[in-house]
Amino acid sequence: MFPAVTRVTALENYQLAIEFANGEHGILDMKPYLDFGVFKRLQETSAFNQVFVSFDTIEWRAGVDLAPEFVYRHCQRNQQNAKLMANS
Repeated sequence: MFPAVTRVTALENYQLAIEFANGEHGILDMKPYLDFGVFKRLQETSAFNQVFVSFDTIEWRAGVDLAPEFVYRHCQRNQQNAKLMANS
């Protein structure tokens, strides 16, 4: 079982600041995925910035979502990221 996402904030350069229910924070870089399938919908910054928490993961108004295990596994978690999240 993976911790639920409790907060997400779109950052510059197609990155997301993410907070998990277990208290961890991290940055998810979405750039590597934006040339594939439904993720192409997020190439426009305004669409990418419309990200929100949906149940225990993240979703975009453009109809794109991510599995919670993908978010947790690919998120770079460390103390510096916790500071970024606190300031957003």
